[in-house]
Amino acid sequence: QEQLPAASDAELRGLDGEIAARSAQLQALQQSCRHMEAGEELKDLNSSMTTPEIAREIEALRKDCASYTEKLERMKSATNHVTPEEKEKVCREQQLYRREWRRRKRMATELLDAILEGYPKSKKQFFEEVGIETDEDHGVVLPATV
Repeated sequence: QEQLPAASDAELRGLDGEIAARSAQLQALQQSCRHMEAGEELKDLNSSMTTPEIAREIEALRKDCASYTEKLERMKSATNHVTPEEKEKVCREQQLYRREWRRRKRMATELLDAILEGYPKSKKQFFEEVGIETDEDHGVVLPATV
């Protein structure tokens, strides 16, 4: 330092002012940096996917899309489709069979109730003696309408 020229008081005051200004600027920048580090934007950026991860994800989605497209094409080109007419025919037949099932069950119930009026034992004992099995015994329920 002896080799450097001595600074005047004015220069020292100027340098002190510059140091104070730079210190204030440094504090402002440090506070801004802390604010940004604590902010949601940095958290969002740190938690988001990197470019290679996104590229892998896009490739996987493209493969999925291709397989689904291929599956759709196979379904469209399949020859074993059910036509609306066939579907309607099956639905009508199911309704017919349901009505018949209900009608026959009602007739059997009425007939058994008539027999049980004069029968001295319980309904359960009668069914066991005769060997009658009900839908309920086998957990069978009438299918719902389609």
